[in-house]
Amino acid sequence: MKTYVPVAIAFLSGLVMVLAFFFNPEKSVIGQMESEVLIWVTIVAGFTLLLGVVSIVRVNYVAVKRKSSGWEYKLATIIAVFVMAIPAMLPNHWTPYFGNGPGSLYDWLFNYIDSPMMSTMFAMLAFYIASAAFRAFRARNAESTLLLMTATLVMLWRVPMGEELLKSIHHNLPEYINTYIMGGANLSVQRGIIIGAALGAAAMSLRIMLGIERTYMGK
Repeated sequence: MKTYVPVAIAFLSGLVMVLAFFFNPEKSVIGQMESEVLIWVTIVAGFTLLLGVVSIVRVNYVAVKRKSSGWEYKLATIIAVFVMAIPAMLPNHWTPYFGNGPGSLYDWLFNYIDSPMMSTMFAMLAFYIASAAFRAFRARNAESTLLLMTATLVMLWRVPMGEELLKSIHHNLPEYINTYIMGGANLSVQRGIIIGAALGAAAMSLRIMLGIERTYMGK
């Protein structure tokens, strides 16, 4: 029962979503069933988010209780979860600091603490990307040399100073890069990757619908 019921639900839900592509969603029963399935997906996703919050609090609480390595950061995570969540869930007619509207505690924490931390994280990632690019773009052979030249042109094309430098060589050189590299070679590779990812997603969906892939059940 614990195996057949989840597999049957996954199969029927996936079958409805596949068949809905071939029917009018407004005039067919399958289209109406698709809308119902999407509503249930939203409901399940909400409970999944709640489960994630409970899980992260429980895991970090155990680490804090045992005073394991880095427990101070885990304590900060627990405090941040409750400080962000509790005032946002309380009604704002009690005080303007509750809720998630402008001027609330949630809004202030998000704009002045969370957003700067995200900006700092992405700014630090730029250094790691530059380090990875330096290792990847070494001209060891003909293919890596071609990659290095193409990446250099694209990076110069993406910044105003580099664009002016390219225009000093030839006034249409940035346009050629945009047309033949970004709109030609790069776009064709992107489409190949998208097609491969779509085939992989279709294969994984088929495995889940047929009950071959059962990792969502912990197996």
